[in-house]
Amino acid sequence: MKVRIIKINHNNDFNNDLELPKYQTNGSAGLDVCSASEEPIIVPKGKVALIPTGLAMAIPDGYECQVRSRSGLAAKNMVFCLNSPGTIDSDYRGEIKVILANLGDNDFVVNYGDRVAQLVFNKYATIEWEFSDTLDETERGAGGFGSTGR
Repeated sequence: MKVRIIKINHNNDFNNDLELPKYQTNGSAGLDVCSASEEPIIVPKGKVALIPTGLAMAIPDGYECQVRSRSGLAAKNMVFCLNSPGTIDSDYRGEIKVILANLGDNDFVVNYGDRVAQLVFNKYATIEWEFSDTLDETERGAGGFGSTGR
């Protein structure tokens, strides 16, 4: 699948050398995306920050792009994508920004070019609601929130 992408020039073509999102291995599902902020962004402990990527894209109809945490940032620094997975809809044409939350004990600094999240593309179905008086029976039924045990 081909996806059209553009670089957004915030400051005199500053991000022209920034890598496009890319797969790190042949088996990767997610493409790592980098910060395009010219200045370091501090994500204070217990707070969130919006990280610009300097990118906008045209996602094909019937697809979404999910923004997900990078496992290394989460495991080593307790820095996560908030609202993960976040959805970029196929009709959005603005800059992709990443909401990073710092659950660690120290402030976290994001520098230009740091990989901050991963993007995963998924096909989706649209639905139409159909009112009904009943639902099909299943073994589980209405059991939830731990009803299936450990």
